[in-house]
Amino acid sequence: MSKSAVDLLMHPVRIRIVNALAGGRTLTTAQLCDQLPDASQATVYRHVAALTEGGILEVDGEQPVRGTIERRYRLHRQQAAIDASVGQVMSADEHRRLFTASMAALIAEFDGYLQRDGANPYVDAVSYRQTVVWLSDAELASMIREFQQLLAMRGSEEPAPGRSPYMLSTILFPAAGGETSA
Repeated sequence: MSKSAVDLLMHPVRIRIVNALAGGRTLTTAQLCDQLPDASQATVYRHVAALTEGGILEVDGEQPVRGTIERRYRLHRQQAAIDASVGQVMSADEHRRLFTASMAALIAEFDGYLQRDGANPYVDAVSYRQTVVWLSDAELASMIREFQQLLAMRGSEEPAPGRSPYMLSTILFPAAGGETSA
C-alpha cells in the first residue's frame, strides 16, 4: 500500500467500507449503505468513489437498474494492506490518526451490531478484553507469525450458507513499564 492509500484510509467510514468488502465479498453502493445505516447515502457514495479512485476498491461488475448503472465493488486486497515499508515511514501523528480512525470505525460497527434485532452478545460469543503478555523479541515474532497463519487460513474462507461474518480486531503495542530488571 502506498502512502497516499494510507491517507485514504484515515477515515472511519472508509475503513468500514473496506471491512464490509473483506473476505471476498462484492457489494453495490446501495448494499454498502445498508451495511452502514448511520452514514448518509451521499457520504457512502463519496467515500466509495474516493476508494475506487485510489485503487483500494475495484468495479467487479455493472448492471442497469431503473435507468442508471449499478456497480458491484470488491476490495483490491493488495492495495488495502499497509505493508512494513509504509508503516516504517509513517509519523507518530499519522499512526495516531490511523489508529483513531480504526477505533472510531470499530465503535460504529459494534454500535450497529448492538442495534440489530436479536443482537445477543452472550449468544453471539462477543468478546472484548485486554491482556498483557510478557514476550522476548523471539516470542513476539513467533506469536505474530502464528496470528498471521491463523488469519490467513480463516481470512481466505468465502461467504457461504451457515457462515456469518465476524469482526476480529487485534491491537498490539508495548505496554507501559515494559523494561524489567532481571
